[in-house]
Amino acid sequence: MKIALLNHGCAKNLVDAELMLGALAQNGHEITLDENNADVVIVNTCSFIHDAEAESVQTILQMINDGKKVIVTGCLPKKHKTDLKKAIPEISAMIGTSDLMEIVEIVNELASEKTEKYIQKISEKPEYIYPENVERQQITMGASSYIKIADGCNYHCGYCIIPNLRGVYHSRPMENIIEEAKSLVKKGVTEIDLIAQDTTSYGIDIYGKTSLAKLLEELNKIEGLSWIRIMYAYPSQMNDELISAIARLDKVVKYVDLPLQHSHPEILRAMRRPDFDYEVLIGKLRDKIPNVVIRTAFIVGYPGETDEQFEYLYEFVKKMRFDRMGVFEYSKEKNTASYSMDNHVPKKIKHSRYKKLMELQQQISYEINQSKIGKEIPCIVEGFTDDGVIIMRSYGDAPEIDGLVYAKSDRPVVPGDVEIVLIDRADEYDLFGKII
Repeated sequence: MKIALLNHGCAKNLVDAELMLGALAQNGHEITLDENNADVVIVNTCSFIHDAEAESVQTILQMINDGKKVIVTGCLPKKHKTDLKKAIPEISAMIGTSDLMEIVEIVNELASEKTEKYIQKISEKPEYIYPENVERQQITMGASSYIKIADGCNYHCGYCIIPNLRGVYHSRPMENIIEEAKSLVKKGVTEIDLIAQDTTSYGIDIYGKTSLAKLLEELNKIEGLSWIRIMYAYPSQMNDELISAIARLDKVVKYVDLPLQHSHPEILRAMRRPDFDYEVLIGKLRDKIPNVVIRTAFIVGYPGETDEQFEYLYEFVKKMRFDRMGVFEYSKEKNTASYSMDNHVPKKIKHSRYKKLMELQQQISYEINQSKIGKEIPCIVEGFTDDGVIIMRSYGDAPEIDGLVYAKSDRPVVPGDVEIVLIDRADEYDLFGKII
């Protein structure tokens, strides 16, 4: 029986997908990257916001329409298990976020059953424990790879469903993360990107204190590894020890992914987010980490957000001039604190605020990129265009979400190599230059 997997959602979901494929491969199942050539298709779903759910549902329906047996995994079955099966009765099986390793047994059952039989494995109480005995079968293999260092979340932000889907925070043992990193480097990976719902809380549950700085110290010792990148940091956990480690360790790229979500104290409190002065934190990061690139994200149109509060956020963004920034329109999700709040912002106003903030950021990004013309920047080789231009990323660009660097070279280069690029041109999001 040939099995394919289609993945939706974040990098954390991608790691889950690769773990399921690894477990299936270890148990003798044939994996194909071509869903058209598969008997069973696993659709690993996202349920963070409505648009993500709709995209996942569309894929499920397409695979059923193509005559495949479909197993639905990830966040959608956990969030909508009864409704989803009623809406799409042709689904063959569903697995919850805490039950990923049930995939082997379910595929075995589907292979042996001649009659159509629905199988469901969804734990009532979510608790994600990383399956350390499984080797990921990577869907994409390139210069960089994600490593999930923890899952679950102990925060309860007003807009977020994740704690209901993933359970409490669980860190992986440090030695297991280091072994995985070494294994990836042996396969040719030169950049690892550390991910979790909140990377900065790493270790608090197993070592009694946040231990991301210590983990970075150990990863920094790995021979053959060029870059280490931290994603999904939580603002109140950006302590002096962690900031010092980022600044000091040569393999840790000077890049901080710090989703702030808003800047107005009243909205931050309504979101159940830390409401200290973020301007001070940004100033400290820029002071302590020379040439740091800061990525952030904001939500506009949170229930009760007034025009004045949005303008406060707008002026904050204008003043802070973030290197990278994402903006999301608030999405009303059941079982979140914000769902039943008063004064929900009309869709039209949410969208106009989104556009206004993104237009501001586009101009800031253009100006920052223009300032890089004539500078020499370390970049990692990703691949090549059809006409031979080298596709790269600077240390300030995370895979898949940030910009690219397009470069020419007088000598051959290999994906994974870190080279110095002299920038000679720039647009809003991408840089262009020549390897020196």
